[in-house]
Parts: sequence; C-alpha cells; structure tokens
Amino acid sequence: MRRMKMKLIASALLALGSAAAAAERMAADVALTQATIIDVASGRLVQGRTVLLKGDTILAVVDDKALKNYAPKQTYKLKGKYLMPGLWDSHVHFGGGPALIEENKQLLALYLAHGITTVRDCAGDLSDTVLAWREQINKGELEGPTILASGPKLEGYKPLWKGTVEVGTPEEVSKALDYLQSRKVDFVKITENTMTPPIFLEALRQAKERGLRTSGHVPVQLTLDDMFKAGLGTVEHQSYLLRGSTPREAELTAQVAAGKMTGREAMRASLESYDEATARATFRRMAQAGTAIVPTLIGSQATAYLDQDDHAHDPYLQYIGKGLRATYDWRVQRAAKDDKDAIALRHALFEKSASLLPLLEQEGVSIIAGTDAGFLNSFDYPGQGLHDELGIFVKYGLTPQQALKAAVLAGPRFLGKQERYGVVEAGKTADLLVLDADPLKDISATRKIRMVLNHGKAYDRAKLDAMLADVKRWVEQHPAPAQ
Repeated sequence: MRRMKMKLIASALLALGSAAAAAERMAADVALTQATIIDVASGRLVQGRTVLLKGDTILAVVDDKALKNYAPKQTYKLKGKYLMPGLWDSHVHFGGGPALIEENKQLLALYLAHGITTVRDCAGDLSDTVLAWREQINKGELEGPTILASGPKLEGYKPLWKGTVEVGTPEEVSKALDYLQSRKVDFVKITENTMTPPIFLEALRQAKERGLRTSGHVPVQLTLDDMFKAGLGTVEHQSYLLRGSTPREAELTAQVAAGKMTGREAMRASLESYDEATARATFRRMAQAGTAIVPTLIGSQATAYLDQDDHAHDPYLQYIGKGLRATYDWRVQRAAKDDKDAIALRHALFEKSASLLPLLEQEGVSIIAGTDAGFLNSFDYPGQGLHDELGIFVKYGLTPQQALKAAVLAGPRFLGKQERYGVVEAGKTADLLVLDADPLKDISATRKIRMVLNHGKAYDRAKLDAMLADVKRWVEQHPAPAQ
C-alpha cells in the first residue's frame, strides 16, 4: 500500500513538473523549423534557425535547439525547404466596371496561391471596392494579399481611362489630393492621357509638399529630367526610359510638344539614336533624385509578340473570368492592325527596354517588380505574371538575387514600410514563402511553392491547390456579364 502511495505521489510530482515546465515555455502560434532561411538583402543562406510566429508577426528567430523553450500550437518541419519573405507585385489593376467586381475578387486567391502576399493597386475603375477590400483584408474579414492602393488616379479632363479624378487647375489638384488623403491612400497615381504638362508638374509639386509618394507615366511633352526634378517617385513602365537613352531627348520632346512629331515617331527616333553613355548618365541622375522604376516588362512582352503567340491556348486562362478575358481584346485588336514595320518596332522597343535592366542596376536606380496585371492588359496574368517578370529580369541581365530584391525589398522601401517587411526576423510581418528549391540559384524556384503564410494563416500546398481549383470552378460556372 505504501509503495502504491509513493508511486502516486511521484506521478503527481512529475505531472506538476511537466506542467510548470510547459507554463514557462513561451506561447507561439506557429513554428517553422529546419528550413534554410534566405536573407535576400545579403544573398546569404542561413541554416539551423527556427522561425516562430504569433498572429501576423514574427515572434522570434532562434537556434533550432531553442525550440524547446517555446510552445507553438503548430510546428512545420521543413527540412530541405527554403524560407523567405513573401513576394510583392507592385503594379496591379482591379477594374472593368461594377459588373466585374466578383471576377476581380477571384484574383485575390490567385495572388496568394502564387506566393504574392502584397499587391500595390495602381488605380482602375473600382477604387471604392478595392479600398474596402484593403480594410477587410487588414481586419481578417477577407482572405487575400495585403493591398496598398492609390485610389482613383489623377488625370486631365475627359480622359480615356474611367474612374479617374479629373483636374485642370491648381485648385482642382489641391481638392483632389484632399480627397485622396481623406481616403488614406498609400500613394498617388498620376497619368498623362489628357492632363496638361503644367498641371502634371503642379500635381507632383503639391503631392511632394504634402509628403505623399507618387507614381506615374511620363508626358510626351516633358523630359525624364523634368520628372526627376519634380519629385516623381516611380516611373511606371520601362519603355518611358528609352527617352533618356538618346542625346536627342530634349530635341525630340520639343518636337512632340510643338506637334511636329508623334510620340511613336519620337520613340522610333530614340531607338535609332540610342547611346549607352547617355542612358547611364540619365540613370545616375534618376538614382540621385530617388526616382525608382517599375518595369512591367511581362505585359509589354505579351503585347509586343502577339504576332508570334496569340495566347489562345494558355492554360492560365482557366483562372481568368470571362468578363476580364474580354477586356484583353482591345490590345489584341489594336495589335492586329499593325503592319510589318509596326510589328518590328514593337519587338525592338521591348528588347531595348528590357536590355536597360543591368544599366539601371549598375547606376543605382531602385528596380521594383510589378506586372501591370489585371483588366485590359492582355495575357498579363495575376499571380503567375510576377514569376514571369522575375524570369525576364534574369534573362536580360539581373542576377537572381537582384530580381528577388525587386520583389521583396524595393516595394516596401518605396512606400516606407521596410521596418515591417522584407526580412525574416523578429518584429517583421509574418508574410512568408516556403519553397522547394533555392531561388538564388535559379529564379524559377519562386514557382516551386510549398507553403504561403499570410495574415496569420498558413496555406500548405493542398490548400493552395484547393484555392486554384475553387477559382477555376468559379470561372467555369459564371458566364460573362452582359455589357
């Protein structure tokens, strides 16, 4: 009897000791252990470390042996895998009108399923909807990547693009910026379809005065240096930079402004008078001014080479709603009207634009990865497009590490969010990507996704595949909306 009592007492003491030890361990939601961590900034691979998450934040990064000091609810053993920050697509569009809201909403899953944990919406005609999604995602009420949005872009009177704020005087610019600030936009988008050059510069001046970050196109009547001096934050689309690669830039710009030459003619003349030394000097001034570039080369490539690939049988079309698919037709129809010379010019413009990548990198310009994916931009696919863009970066001269920097570090830096993004370390946002292979060796490894972590949720491969299947099923079941 006494022996039995002693055993019971010993068991009780052991249980109490175990409970006490457990109580001393720090609580965590998720532990990611045994993976190789990619430090994108340095290009180093770090092994023997465990990443612990609490909610949507990285709680700690510790030696694997120190995992015993934590009590995670879920532990993922990731031996042979690679862990890095989630990808950013810093130029996307949601749009096509109210009838396509649900089709656009399906794109959120496509981004997440492809490891893109943040997107920068560069304006469309669904700004109110996108801003609402931004808040719902931040509150955990909607699944999707973090959205950073411009709201409606600034344009001139009667522009081609829908959903814009039309401005033509300094007073209207001021009111427009008041409105955008009231909507707490993340940056301001400015385009040149009908906006006059003086008002474009005025918009940049006022935005800079308010401390607002700006992104935009480059009016044909202004030089790149005009944009740099005015404080443009990012040039959207790399083809604009061809203007600064010729000694004739000022002359050609003046010719266009005087109506003596079309923008297309000026672009052809820029190609014919290309000079690398001039391009490098322009890019040095661009870097010194702090203006970044978002190349969006994948969209340009798809349109430039429609004569060689009409994309009619792209497997990815199964994920694109019929209404959004229909918006692709306008570029296709326009390209179909090009003659042999125009097609050759399309090819040449793309190739020369893409070839500028290593020059931009060498001269210190911040390159930000973005796709222009969404409505209107033919066969520029949300989700897959960013991986295609990174592949283009490497094909035309960047290293895999430089390409990763463009998709992980440059976007947060432009928007002043580098304190929360871009590095796997304590205190950073737990937007993470687990890969089967090392993207520093082969950039195509970014496509080999094993898991995505976003907003406190873990999506393993089975969940990601289910998300893709759900989007495919939704597209199959929903006809194109009536126009």
